[in-house]
Amino acid sequence: MIIYRNAVPDDLAGVAELQKRYHISTILEEDKADGFVTTLFSPEQFLSLMRDENGLAVACDGGKIISYAMAASWEYWSAWPLFRHMIADLPNIEYLGRVLSTENSYQYGPVCIAGEYRGQGVLEHIFEFSRRQMASRYPVMVTFINRINPRSYDAHTRKVGMDLIKTFDFNGNHYYELGYDMSRPVPGTSLL
Repeated sequence: MIIYRNAVPDDLAGVAELQKRYHISTILEEDKADGFVTTLFSPEQFLSLMRDENGLAVACDGGKIISYAMAASWEYWSAWPLFRHMIADLPNIEYLGRVLSTENSYQYGPVCIAGEYRGQGVLEHIFEFSRRQMASRYPVMVTFINRINPRSYDAHTRKVGMDLIKTFDFNGNHYYELGYDMSRPVPGTSLL
């Protein structure tokens, strides 16, 4: 049985192993079509995410970490240039009848799922677990997906129900920017 919970420091090795397996810089070429993560995090950054944001969710099958999902305030993400670009653009975005800001939205992702567990509802459940952790703090979730990662875009829009807000370019890459209404549970995940 797969368990969804907040990560603890003892989970770092399993999270780092998944990140290495599916990061764009280390993923096997034949696995890229099935999705990948593009932002590389250090153990210290993962620990800060756990400690300061309660923002690292994991899915475990027995003692094995099979998925992780990250979520945090824009303040946490502001160390990276891409996120600073997104933060600066928030006042230009209206979503769900409100102009977005660092106070009414947060950034979700990346999410990473072991290939052998994909297509089994792990994405929907880990997103829902993460959503519940953040729902009392923010009414809106924002994320981005590189346009060269169509599998991730399809999974997040079709399975989770994220809305396309806009597209944007940064540093020669092309991205989808997606949003989610935090008051809306993911269908089919009520057993969490």
